[in-house]
Amino acid sequence: MRVAVLTISDTVARDERIDLSGPAVVQRCRELGWEVTSLLKCSDDPGQVRSHLRQLADSRRVDLILTTGGTGLGPRDNTPEATLDVAEKVIPGLSEEMRRKGAAQTPTAVLSRGVAVVRHFSLILNLPGSPKGAVESLDTLAQLLPHAIQVLHGARHDS
Repeated sequence: MRVAVLTISDTVARDERIDLSGPAVVQRCRELGWEVTSLLKCSDDPGQVRSHLRQLADSRRVDLILTTGGTGLGPRDNTPEATLDVAEKVIPGLSEEMRRKGAAQTPTAVLSRGVAVVRHFSLILNLPGSPKGAVESLDTLAQLLPHAIQVLHGARHDS
């Protein structure tokens, strides 16, 4: 499975803060045996987020796009809206499961507004911005994602 990771943060994009979440997600993907094709960063600007997501999904060179950051309640947290803007299908069960499992350890996980969507043949999944939250959320879905990608690419559900 080919994966792109996109860190969405104004301060990371301006090199005012070191990106910890993106590299943590990359490391976990590699531990899972997935091929990470890129680690990118952009600001919380919705237009930039949409542009990056479109470019990645439209290239058809990645199966899974994992974003980290911008899913909270803050005034610059625009990731879910920008993701929905480029979506062809929404997969609510994935984000619901991340929040459900996350709340068992961190009650504030229910405040995450991350979404899961499809654009072309790519699954886009919004992870929280903290390294711990991002990796735990990814782990919640890690066993489901390869199957989801196979179905997205045309495999039958029972295969």
